[in-house]
Amino acid sequence: MLYSRNILSIGLGAALAMCSTFLAPKNALAEELSAAEASAIAEEATIYGLPMLMNYSVLYQYAVDKTSSQYKAPFNQIHNEAELASPDDTAIVTPNSDTVYSFVWMDLRAEPVVLCVPKIEDTRYYSIQLLSLYTYIYGYIGSRATGNDAGCYAIAGPSWNGETPKGVKTVIKSGTEFSFAIYRTQVFGQSDLEQVKAVQAKYSVQTLSEHNNTAPPAKAPAVDWLKFDPVTAKENPFNYLAFILQFAPAIGSAEVEIPLRERFAKIGIEPGKPFPSVELSSDVKAAIASGIESGAKKAKGKKSSVGNLVNGWQISEGLFGSRTMLQDNYLMRAAAAMVGLYGNDSKEAFYPLTKVDANGVELDGSKHNYTLTFPADGYPPVNAFWSVTMYDGDSQLLIKNPINRYLVNSPMLSEELQKNSDGSLTLFIQNEEPKSAKGKANWLPAPDGPIYMVMRLYWPKNEALDGSWQPPGIEIQQ
Repeated sequence: MLYSRNILSIGLGAALAMCSTFLAPKNALAEELSAAEASAIAEEATIYGLPMLMNYSVLYQYAVDKTSSQYKAPFNQIHNEAELASPDDTAIVTPNSDTVYSFVWMDLRAEPVVLCVPKIEDTRYYSIQLLSLYTYIYGYIGSRATGNDAGCYAIAGPSWNGETPKGVKTVIKSGTEFSFAIYRTQVFGQSDLEQVKAVQAKYSVQTLSEHNNTAPPAKAPAVDWLKFDPVTAKENPFNYLAFILQFAPAIGSAEVEIPLRERFAKIGIEPGKPFPSVELSSDVKAAIASGIESGAKKAKGKKSSVGNLVNGWQISEGLFGSRTMLQDNYLMRAAAAMVGLYGNDSKEAFYPLTKVDANGVELDGSKHNYTLTFPADGYPPVNAFWSVTMYDGDSQLLIKNPINRYLVNSPMLSEELQKNSDGSLTLFIQNEEPKSAKGKANWLPAPDGPIYMVMRLYWPKNEALDGSWQPPGIEIQQ
C-alpha cells in the first residue's frame, strides 16, 4: 500500500477538528440556514473532503512545489524511484518497501496521456494503479489486469470523447481532470535493483499528440495552485476542498454528486471559489466548526471499526476501489484514506493490518518480544508474492534499525530466511537483535514502542479473499 501522510497527523487533523478562522465574505448572503443544518452539511463535507485534501497534499508536494523535499516531476512526466522505500521517506505513510515506485501526476485537461509499458518477464509482478482526485481507483494496468506483454494505454479526462487512438490498446477514463498513476515494480532483493531500473527506464509517458506525432491541441489554462501547508489548512480546510472540486466536474458517474454539491454551496463551498463564497453569520460559523469536529470524529471512528478482526489482524476487503465498488460511501472512503491512502483494490492486493497481538493486546516493542509463525500449509496464498512490513505505531513510518530490514517477504524464503524443521516459518519481532542464529536470520526489527504491521498479498488467490485462509496471530515470545 502506498499511503498519503495522514492529514490527522500533520496538522490537518486540527483542520478537521476545528475551523475558527474563515475568509472574509465574498458574495451574496447565504440563504436562511439553521445552525443544525449548517453543522450537518459541514460534517458531511468534512467526511467527503478528507481523502481529497490528503491527495492534494501529495499532488502539491510531488508535482507543483519544486522546493519540496518530496518533489518528483512536473505533470505528465514520469519519475522513477531507483531505491526501495526507507525511513527517510516521510511524505507517504505506510510505504511498501518490496516494490520500487514510479509516479506520474497527469494533467488530462487538454488531451489524454498515453502510458506505454515494455514486455516484462512473467516472473516479475508489476502494476499501474490509476487514481482520480476523489481517490477512487478507476483502472489498472499490469500483471493481473492486462498481463506482462508490451502495450500502450490512453488515460483520458472526464470530458474527452474521442475514438481509441491508433497504437493504443484501450482508453481508460478518469473522473477528474488531474489523475495520479502509481507504478509498483517487484524487486527480488537489493541485488535485483539494476534489473528493475532497466524495466523502469522503458516505461514511457507522452501526451496523445506526442504519441501520434501530431499537432498538439490548445494548452489548458495555467493553474494558480493553492499552496499547501498545515497552517493554512488548519485555518481553512474547506478552501482546499472548493479549489479541488473545480477539477472534478459532476458529470458522468459523478452526476450523483449534484445534490451533494448543492448542499455544500449553502455553507459557501463552491468549485473554484474561495471559501466561504457566501456570507455566514457568527452562529452558522460556530455550527460549521462543530460539524467539522463531528465529521473528523466519525471518520476516526470508522477507521477503527472497518472490516473484521481475525487473529488480531484487521481485514477490510472492499476498503479501496472504484466509485461503483464503494457505492459513494464517503465515510468508508474517508476511513480508507486514514487507514492509508492509495491502497489497492483487494483483487490487486490484500492487506491484513494490526496493532495488536493474537489476544487483542497492543503491540509494544519496549515491553515484549513477539513471534509470528506461518504453518507449513498456511503461507499467504498469492499469485505474485507476499510481505510483512514493520512500522512505527504512532507515525506509521518505516523505522531505522541496524540491519536496514523493514520487511520480510516471500522472495526471501529461498535465501535469507530459515524455516523450521516442519516447513513452517517463525518471524522474530523485537527491538533488540535476537541471540540465536535462526532469530537473527528471521528478525523483523521493531520500534522501541508502539508497533504497526501490514501484511501484503499481491494478486491474492481466492482463498485469501473468501476467508478460507486466515493470517496467524502474533504471540508474545515465551
